[in-house]
Amino acid sequence: MKKMVNDVRIVGAGQAKYSKASDRTIPQLIHEAGSVALRNAGLEWHMVDGLAITSFLLPPDNSATIAEQFGLEPRFLFQGLYGGASGIIGLSHAARAIHDGACDVALVVAADAFNVESHNNTLDHFNGSVRDFMSPQGFGGANGMFALHTRLYMERYGAVEEDFGHFCISLRKNAMLNSNALLRNELTLEAYLNAKQIADPLRLFDCVMPCTGADALVLVSERIANKTRGTPVRILSAAEIHNAHKNDIYSNPGGWDKFKDFLFDRARIAPSELDFAQVYDDYPVMAFYQLEGLGITSPGKTAEFVMKNGITTNGRFPVNTGGGQLSAGQAGASGGMIGLYEAVTQLRAEAGERQIKCRTGVAAGYGMVAYGRGVSSSAVILQRDD
Repeated sequence: MKKMVNDVRIVGAGQAKYSKASDRTIPQLIHEAGSVALRNAGLEWHMVDGLAITSFLLPPDNSATIAEQFGLEPRFLFQGLYGGASGIIGLSHAARAIHDGACDVALVVAADAFNVESHNNTLDHFNGSVRDFMSPQGFGGANGMFALHTRLYMERYGAVEEDFGHFCISLRKNAMLNSNALLRNELTLEAYLNAKQIADPLRLFDCVMPCTGADALVLVSERIANKTRGTPVRILSAAEIHNAHKNDIYSNPGGWDKFKDFLFDRARIAPSELDFAQVYDDYPVMAFYQLEGLGITSPGKTAEFVMKNGITTNGRFPVNTGGGQLSAGQAGASGGMIGLYEAVTQLRAEAGERQIKCRTGVAAGYGMVAYGRGVSSSAVILQRDD
């Protein structure tokens, strides 16, 4: 079985500065993160002929009008419409475009400029079902929905609040090594358990903080990769699924279990061969579901895995090495890119104080919350090209 698009390499990664509030526009954020990523690769803007963009706040602009504003002539465009699953989906579509000869240098980027108020306003009109049937009933936004998922997980597997607390504390330890994380103060179990309740059983540190920021990656053909800086990264396999468990809209909130075998068979590795995971952590319970759905941990056993192995940068199996969204912040749609940025940065050995020893890792995405869960799930396995 051939590896996915084996002639494509990821050669650059960049972030815009994360901030709690900013007057930067979405095009400015895209340009900031894209410029850092291109510089990291040793390439220039005029070489970009593929563009994959995800942003909740970009409309009425889109990928085409961003190309116009930046003076680009792309032969491939992608518009991410799947929330936090879009970053990985955009990455895989861009890789296929390069493989097919549709473009040579693709910039995959996500950006948003949120605060708590604008984040809540966006959620109230997130899609038709939320706008017409959930918001009018005061559904409590994402916090209310994922409180239900957290409670169900606790009842199903016997998990307790401390289990999620240890996960959040570990990610905070990772964030303390990341200069672009917004929450870098030490988090103790006492502080976690005594924090303000948001939506039972969720407390303050179970919920992401909306913010402003952007993340970007640069993909190129193998021919161009030889002219770039640093260590290239290969895409071993990628997968996406939408509306998984179509007849069970609530108790199975993601679809990673549906494509797990395909993902690892195509990569020709087993979950035990991974060196890290970067998962979409809008809430701890969703990180648990991803680790279990991908076969890294067993159903209901993630808390035990965290305590036994350690998921900090010093642990046996690091997770969300930059702090994830729970400690770095959730820059809207860039929540689906922060894990990709971190994965590539680790594999290129450019993570500084938080650098881990690694060769192969997985990143997962999740998004587009509708009635009972996010309807889009994605994942990608990446490997350092050495």
